Amino acid sequence: MKPPASLQPLIDDGIIDLVLRRLKSGKEASVFLVSGRDGEVLCAKVYKEAQQRSFQKLAQYQEGRKTRSSRDARAMGKRGRHGRRVQEEEWKNAEVDALYRLAGVGVRVPKPYLVHEGVLLMELVHDGSGQPAPRLVDVELSADQAVRWHAFMIVQIVRMLCAGLIHGDLSEFNVLIDGDGPVIIDLPQAVNAAGNNNAFRILERDVNNMRDTFGRAAPALLETDYAHEMWALYEAGELTPDSKLTGIFVHDEAPADVVGVLHHIEDERREAEERQRRREEADAG
Repeated sequence: MKPPASLQPLIDDGIIDLVLRRLKSGKEASVFLVSGRDGEVLCAKVYKEAQQRSFQKLAQYQEGRKTRSSRDARAMGKRGRHGRRVQEEEWKNAEVDALYRLAGVGVRVPKPYLVHEGVLLMELVHDGSGQPAPRLVDVELSADQAVRWHAFMIVQIVRMLCAGLIHGDLSEFNVLIDGDGPVIIDLPQAVNAAGNNNAFRILERDVNNMRDTFGRAAPALLETDYAHEMWALYEAGELTPDSKLTGIFVHDEAPADVVGVLHHIEDERREAEERQRRREEADAG
């Protein structure tokens, strides 16, 4: 096929030889099958520009990400031209950073090769016969297979969390099935688990998406609560990649002591005012 303009720089620079065909076009990017210099078939992911993307509430995913410099961070906050450009680069670089980090801790993700002119080049996940692997949504599951793959995905999510990341958009559309089982894809919105105030809510949605998907074939999975269980361990500093989870979590049903909390806030306010008064008196003296 005729190379799209976004992939021409990779051909001009001798990184790839041919663009074979478009594999898919999603809300955030288009993926093409390309031929590398050694003839290996690879995936080239071309990210859409901000005005073309449909991903909602981007700010909640980017909260807690570190920018390269304080100048860039200030620019992003001001939302000017430079800030938008920095935000675009951060978005495009987030996925390759996540892929390298997760591959290093044993999470099944596509192997990244490089980012060139805003295009991510990575391995093709195939079905064992050389054809692109199907998405989880397109695979018919038996109950036994659903239970096994759900357990596997819970381990993958735990490993991600231990590495400080949450997928952020994990669903049956973002999991491929190769000859060895599930492979997690599409990570540009990966969330900083420790620095994002929405982290648990996003994690819970990812976990529950997997529960609901596999639960269609194995209904007993619908009664599990892995999200709260792993988050409680994570907050306590006790979650490890080898943690044995049960899927059972007992919620605290005791009513919140709202009055006590308000009294505590008031006490803290008064103490802060008193400290400020003492500092002013010391400065005046």
